[in-house]
Order: sequence, then structure tokens, then C-alpha cells
Amino acid sequence: MIEYFLLLLGESIMIFGTLGILRFPDVYTRLHAATKCDTGGAMTILMALAIASEASLLIKLKFLVLAFLIALINPMVSHAIARGAYKYGIKPEVVVDMYAWDNP
Repeated sequence: MIEYFLLLLGESIMIFGTLGILRFPDVYTRLHAATKCDTGGAMTILMALAIASEASLLIKLKFLVLAFLIALINPMVSHAIARGAYKYGIKPEVVVDMYAWDNP
């Protein structure tokens, strides 16, 4: 029962991330929506698969390790993409640019 709840929650998070990508105005906010929702949604779906699968314990452990790696790597890659976009000259459509204060 809990695996169905986690699967539905993960799918809902992914749908909200997709809406964020479509609705937000610039690359930074879209990247924010994609990263948060992909990380949370993928982790939740992998936990549901680890609980629901009738595979061996090693396979279930692989699902959990994969969820852990997604939690570590996805935000780092997102940060690198945002930093690269900022260095390339793409300015955010925000009122306050705090990154520019620290990096003149």
C-alpha cells in the first residue's frame, strides 16, 4: 500500500516539475523547478520500486543506492549548469541578483 502512495507521490512531483519548466520565465527558475522535482520525484519512485519489487535484496539495495546518488549528483549538475549560464552572460529575470553581489 505504501509503495502505491510513493509511486503516486513521485509521479505528482514530476508533473509539477514539468509545469514549472513550462511556466517559469527564465533558465534559472526553470532549472530550479526541474532539479527539485526530478530529484524528489525520482527518489520517491525508486523507493517505491525498492519496496514493491519482489527481487533480491541486492536489487533493492541498488535502487536505494541509485536514489542516494541522484540526491547527490542532480543538485551539483544543476548548480554547474546555472553557473555556466550566468558566466555565459544569461542574466536572470529577477529583481535582486545576489550572485552578482558576490561575484563582481
